[in-house]
Amino acid sequence: MKVAVVGATGLVGTKMLQVLAERQFPVTEIVPVASERSVGKEVMFKGKAYKVVSMADGIAAKPAVAIFSAGGSTSLEWAPQYAAAGIRVIDNSSAWRMDPTKKLVVPEVNASVLTSEDYIIANPNCSTIQMVVALQPLHLKYKIKRVVVSTYQSVTGTGKKAVDQLFNERQSVEGDMAYKYPIDLNVIPQIDVFLENGYTKEEMKMVKETNKIMQDDSIRVTATTVRIPVVGGHSESVNIEFENDFTVEDVKLLLAAAPGVIVQDDLPNQIYPMPLWAHEKDEVFVGRIRRDESQDKTLNMWIVSDNLRKGAATNAVQIAEYMLANGLL
Repeated sequence: MKVAVVGATGLVGTKMLQVLAERQFPVTEIVPVASERSVGKEVMFKGKAYKVVSMADGIAAKPAVAIFSAGGSTSLEWAPQYAAAGIRVIDNSSAWRMDPTKKLVVPEVNASVLTSEDYIIANPNCSTIQMVVALQPLHLKYKIKRVVVSTYQSVTGTGKKAVDQLFNERQSVEGDMAYKYPIDLNVIPQIDVFLENGYTKEEMKMVKETNKIMQDDSIRVTATTVRIPVVGGHSESVNIEFENDFTVEDVKLLLAAAPGVIVQDDLPNQIYPMPLWAHEKDEVFVGRIRRDESQDKTLNMWIVSDNLRKGAATNAVQIAEYMLANGLL
């Protein structure tokens, strides 16, 4: 099982290599691929050094699967070339997510949509992934009408430059700015560019991707996405209106039994999800589960997950695991 990681030197690419090793995906040979400026550099995988190769050499190596995390423009140019060579592509950028001919997959929710015809599979946005993992079991039981979500997103979602900015500011060191404003001791209510409707691109991704992944356009979603000075993962305050009523106890039982979910909801002992605890974990953590007392059939909960793992690398590897287990690799 030869596996290419495209964008292997980046923050998410590095995490992809780590997750492939930790989850013991049956890699016989790793093919690290990156831009021309990184060709010849070395990356480590399972204690062994591998030289980074070019995009074209990645195709020539004929891997069974290529996991892309190299940005949208790179994916638009190269994913079709990899696919044309018979290589399954799992793409972490936004390039293919809303393409009606491509599947947008969170394995716990909709892996069954994958077929042998799928050669480019889109990995959803990190903030959408963790939310739908928690929403899916509730939707199946109570049918979701509307979701209001506010996110509190880690600087790691922007990349290394943003992490450097945060720690430079914390140490009063001058350096490159990933954001227009300081991020330490601050929150920035903008992730990605603003659109004509006043929402950011990140916010509209959450709306459209949720409908596509959950295969239900009747679910209404509205989002506010915010960048905060943490590194362990993304947090979300989610308000969900259902068609059918529920008990909080049943919701907790449903979530506790759901794949990929860990319930942390022990209020007397102040146990609830936090990035501090989600860091380097693959699961989605859910807590502060309570009825919205201002409106019927409505629930509040708090969702946290490591955005570099479940929100990117782990979800992509899980897609590859599903394809392998079902004879698609």
